[in-house]
Amino acid sequence: GQFRLKTLILLFFVLLTMAGSQTQYSDFHLAGDYLLGGLFSLHTGNRSSPHLSHSRVPTCQLKIASYSYLRAMRFAVEQINNSSTLLPGVSLGYEMVDVCYFTNFIHPILYFLSNKHSVVQLHNNYTHYQPRVLAVIGPDSSQAVVIVAQVLSLFLMPQISYSATSNELNDRERFPSVFRTISSMEQQIRAMLLLLQEFRWNWINILYSDDDYGRQNLKLLRANTTKICVALQDVIPVPQSSQQLSLELHGKIKSVVSNIIHSTAKVVIILSLELTLQFFFQEAVRQNVTDLVWIATEAWATEPTLYNITDLWRVGTILGVAVKEFSIPGFDDFRVSPAEGANKQASDQTTCNQACDQCLRAARDADHSMRVQGERIDFNVYSSVYIVAHALHRLLGCNTTGCHKRMVYPWQLVPEMKRVNFSLLNKRISFRERGNTPNSFEIIQWNWDQPNNPFQKIASYSTKNQTLLFTIQNISWHTPNNTVPISVCSQQCEYGQRRKPLNVRSCCFECIDCEKGTFLNNNDLYNCQPCPADQWSSARSQKCYPRLVKYLEWQEGTAVVLLLFSVLGLVATVVISVIFAIHSHTPVVKSAGGRMCFLMLVSLIIGFINVPMYIGIPTEFKCMCRQIVYSFCFTVCISCITVRSFQIISIFKMAARLPKAYSYWMKYNGQYIFITVILALKVTIIVTNVIIHPPTPVLLVLEDNPSIAELQCNKSYKLALLMNNSLDTFLSILCFYFSYIGKELPKNYNEAKYITLCMTCYAVSEIAIFLVMSVYRGVLVTICDALGVVINLLGVSMGYFGPKCYLIFFHPERNTAAYFQSVIQSYTMRQD
Repeated sequence: GQFRLKTLILLFFVLLTMAGSQTQYSDFHLAGDYLLGGLFSLHTGNRSSPHLSHSRVPTCQLKIASYSYLRAMRFAVEQINNSSTLLPGVSLGYEMVDVCYFTNFIHPILYFLSNKHSVVQLHNNYTHYQPRVLAVIGPDSSQAVVIVAQVLSLFLMPQISYSATSNELNDRERFPSVFRTISSMEQQIRAMLLLLQEFRWNWINILYSDDDYGRQNLKLLRANTTKICVALQDVIPVPQSSQQLSLELHGKIKSVVSNIIHSTAKVVIILSLELTLQFFFQEAVRQNVTDLVWIATEAWATEPTLYNITDLWRVGTILGVAVKEFSIPGFDDFRVSPAEGANKQASDQTTCNQACDQCLRAARDADHSMRVQGERIDFNVYSSVYIVAHALHRLLGCNTTGCHKRMVYPWQLVPEMKRVNFSLLNKRISFRERGNTPNSFEIIQWNWDQPNNPFQKIASYSTKNQTLLFTIQNISWHTPNNTVPISVCSQQCEYGQRRKPLNVRSCCFECIDCEKGTFLNNNDLYNCQPCPADQWSSARSQKCYPRLVKYLEWQEGTAVVLLLFSVLGLVATVVISVIFAIHSHTPVVKSAGGRMCFLMLVSLIIGFINVPMYIGIPTEFKCMCRQIVYSFCFTVCISCITVRSFQIISIFKMAARLPKAYSYWMKYNGQYIFITVILALKVTIIVTNVIIHPPTPVLLVLEDNPSIAELQCNKSYKLALLMNNSLDTFLSILCFYFSYIGKELPKNYNEAKYITLCMTCYAVSEIAIFLVMSVYRGVLVTICDALGVVINLLGVSMGYFGPKCYLIFFHPERNTAAYFQSVIQSYTMRQD
């Protein structure tokens, strides 16, 4: 409970000011043990500008809403004093003073802080200081509450605001004793943004008053408008007096209205107190502003003085965020007694905080006008008194029979007020961390065709769930056919169109069609996302579709034919291998290559076994076999054929001419060295090809039909095949050359026509494959490749080994050493 006053200089100044003032304070004083202070704004004077209107309004007539707040406070106090369960045996008293809206805060504050001798004593320790009142309720505006709280917080005087929404009051270090029965402005902003979202308005104008209320709320609004773009932001000047408007400020207001007219946005959010807007809307009517949507903050959402401006309905639709209306039973029948105002002598009505019969009389006369606003802030005032009462009830240790009557200091009440948690008229009242009660807001619409219900509720906003629930769907819009106004910088793009920003504002864009193979994801409206490899999309798509993946399937007729021929070739090659093994000592087998024949036959068998790898779903293993096995096996065969052709030519033509070279060839087994070198070179080519073109299955999309994807083993299938076959092509050319040179050799050794047949099959198949790959893609390429493999293998098996088997079975007389010797002698004699 120990604390010290820090701003002695400021207090000394205001004390001097108070000492020199002879102002009378109107105190509706009830006898009691504990006294509450009420700060209200009854006096505002005339708000009409001599430049705009010549009518004069009596003093105290315009700010009559505070009269209702006076009644709410008095009604709550009398209920509590008559209660047998809340503060039994304890009476509450109250004093109400007029702060004159903006002009007089210090006098009422010091009046409440002063002791019974009307003196605020300076102490180092205010633990046992007794001010005039125990707690303060009010004032009504955020700016006034902040000013009052700056002083009251130094004394830890509990202060409850019933209508101040400024987020500045959330600072518990600066304002440890300030509480609110209304939610902060942050909740109002969220309700506004939900309203904009509901009607898809993202292009707005923002007007704010040139004061703390306008600037702070503008900062809060801009911090939350991440998906909202501001077309115009302008400031409304605040007049120094409510009774006149200078020519300079009048010119600024005319400029603001003119800017609103020329703006392309059709929604206007006004962050201002009601005092500033009288002149603004009069000017808007004069300049014939029409068909706009105006969104009001709670400060002026239910202000009757603005509602009564002549022809205001022409400016458009006015929506607002207002405190949720809550009915207080018995409050409509409760009135301020005539004695409360009649027993005081009226003072000069130009002085604030006066006892004013005429003000009370004017307020009673305007009772109907006050009721049209609904009991919104009244419940906040009503609950504020109950909060103090419940805190005092806990502090005094009250029970059903009575309370412990003792001296209570204001600072003792602060922690008890933080802990209040009670139900009032079936509504839970408690303070959260920031000192706000979870009060709700509602969205209202101004109706000029229903005088008894000018502020019609159209939606409810829950501060707990932060959701907006519309109760009325048919809102009266000031548009043709009652259509919802459109306020966007750019119209929404159609399906499958992305947004291309035109400037820094995200709401201004042009629509670009998404290309084929891309789609528009609703999470990113500015970029078209590419479809996955196994999916496709047409232009302007919002999703991708699975592709029809095609490959050479087992049940296809082409696959069956390939398998049939490969099986036949495999069987034939195995039979040839057996025949050659049985007749390996015969001259026909030896002239065909001897032991090299078995190397060729084994390679052919492996090649035929590899043909099924071209059928079915391609896998990495299958692709590896396609790219390596056949190519290597065929190279073995063609290298053996090449070296055999060269060796026969060497025997008949080079042995005599180059005997030394021939002897070296025979001595060091030149044919095997040649085959080894060729195979080593082939391995190098295959390894390099695998590194450059990894045999990994890929999906290749058909350009003429993007819904179909061909599953192939290599993205660069053509280049990989060309690289693999480069060495085989070179060897086939050598074979053609050697067969041409040996065309005159003995018949038993002349294999030119057989080698030519094999190499022709190879050349035709390779040319056909490259032609097809140049024109087509996909399964047809796989079929041609597999077909070429089978043809080449059959060409070697049947074209090279087939005639040898024919001689073995059908002309055994030619498979003798004598026959071969006679043929050689005959060839030698012809050469001589």
